Amino acid sequence: MIVSLGILRLALPNVPTEQSAVIQRFGHSVVFALHLVPFAGIAFLWFLGVVRSRIAATEDPFFITVFTGSGLLFVACLFAAAALSGAVLGTTTTRPTEHVGTEVFHFTQQACYSLLNVFAARMSGVFIISTCTIALRTGIFPRWLAFCGYACALTLLLIISNWLWIEMLFPAWTILVSADILFARRAWKASTV
Repeated sequence: MIVSLGILRLALPNVPTEQSAVIQRFGHSVVFALHLVPFAGIAFLWFLGVVRSRIAATEDPFFITVFTGSGLLFVACLFAAAALSGAVLGTTTTRPTEHVGTEVFHFTQQACYSLLNVFAARMSGVFIISTCTIALRTGIFPRWLAFCGYACALTLLLIISNWLWIEMLFPAWTILVSADILFARRAWKASTV
């Protein structure tokens, strides 16, 4: 997810750029990033499942609904932005002489910006808040990680429009939680042997 978001952020900045310049500068790397997005989405869905299985039946249905809904909406926004980017940039590398109109390109650029930096970022913030609330109530990961998640979520919810690279907080926080889950599982297995 970090690689995909990074390449797409570099290729499609928030300032208007020309399609030919983007293709010339980032052509094959954009296609590579677009092919990584489904795997990032699948990995996130597995992450969602692992966290959900750690919660088991001990949590309030309200928080589980917000947790699941925001996670699924995040993946949907990510896939929609990738599909739009692929429609304009991904297919043009195979036919480099064909380009979409400037208006279509700029519309797609702004639509991808909105999907990633407004909707997906906000959904990731809501996902982090619901996950951290569940973690504090159930103890599925350490309190410091939950409070770190709250800080990341508030940053994503309040600052994302002003600093575009802040969206990398979500995959970074997900990596921290995943590492905690992996190491906690190993420690638990080692103590039961």
